[in-house]
Amino acid sequence: MVSFENTENAFKAKTNSELTRSYWLFKLISKPILVKLGAKFSPLLLKIGFKKLIKNTIFKQFVGGENIHDCSQTIAQLGKYNIGTILDYSVEGKESEKDFDNCLNETLETINKAKDDINIPFCVFKVTGLGRFDMLVKKSAGNRRITEGEDTEWQKVKHRVQVICKSAFESNQPIFIDAEESWIQPAIDKLADENMQLFNKTSAIIYNTYQFYRTDRLVILNQTIEHAKANSYHVGAKLVRGAYMEKERKRAIQLEYPSPIQPNKQTSDNDYNAALKLCIENINIMGVCAGTHNEHSSLILVELMQQKNIEANDKRIYFSQLYGMSDHISYNLSLTNYNVAKYVPYGPVKEVLPYLIRRAQENTSVKGQTGRELNLIIKEKMRRKTLN
Repeated sequence: MVSFENTENAFKAKTNSELTRSYWLFKLISKPILVKLGAKFSPLLLKIGFKKLIKNTIFKQFVGGENIHDCSQTIAQLGKYNIGTILDYSVEGKESEKDFDNCLNETLETINKAKDDINIPFCVFKVTGLGRFDMLVKKSAGNRRITEGEDTEWQKVKHRVQVICKSAFESNQPIFIDAEESWIQPAIDKLADENMQLFNKTSAIIYNTYQFYRTDRLVILNQTIEHAKANSYHVGAKLVRGAYMEKERKRAIQLEYPSPIQPNKQTSDNDYNAALKLCIENINIMGVCAGTHNEHSSLILVELMQQKNIEANDKRIYFSQLYGMSDHISYNLSLTNYNVAKYVPYGPVKEVLPYLIRRAQENTSVKGQTGRELNLIIKEKMRRKTLN
């Protein structure tokens, strides 16, 4: 029986000092004004020599290291508790061909490292690491808006994505294509669908990501599954609630179009849980990763697996949480033999700063997230204190 109340197991990898550091960090993140100030002044602090402070606090909590080599200790530490690592090169906002080729090479390097390491079950990349955001906007809006030069750009993006997917296929190394903003997602979906059909003939190697804070993704997931059945390939599906909600709503208001975001949290939860059921019902042609910090959804997936007599460690099904968060879910699932992997971002401190700021903002905006982390840490600190 899975329980997420066991804080001894949840934090057994943390020393007392590491637990205290996490306590103070989540305490700070729980204050919206401090997060706002941090987002504004962190780049300046980095410029004037506070890199060590950032690296020893928020960076250490949520990031595996500045490069793949730095992540080795994190990978080994998680592996001790049968928790896998998903290496995520989290450098964002680049625009040059040189940067895109660098991201391509870095992703290929993660595949190369992962294929020889049982503690790295998945790799991941963002399409915006391989091509210009504005070009993806135009491509998602339809070919009529694409210039000849932009079509050449698009062909380069397609080539980079296929090189990565081919490498993953040849290495038998599953890889996630991350979801992004709704106004570039159609182009990303197209790339994901093409490569799933090309490389997922016998198992799920290429995974698309479905964000269920959007009203349309359950329908799209179902359409993808039906297309896979008709064309004899497997669907790789990473299921998440999503990471761009505030930005999505703001843009919809500014440009006066219907918001693609669910009207409330409950409808998002309903679609997420329905997606879990849909995937398990079609598990014979699927690979599924439930990327969630939601205890209820995690338990629903456990129950669905039990109902279908699917073994806890069936490699077609993974649970995943972000590194530095929801250890009570990750470690307790792992203890009961379920497949678990942590999303472990890495990259130079300066380059990963946008990711860190977003993590802090999301923890503040998602109702109850920071409070939940804090309460669990406090509970564990009290438990350890009674043992002394």
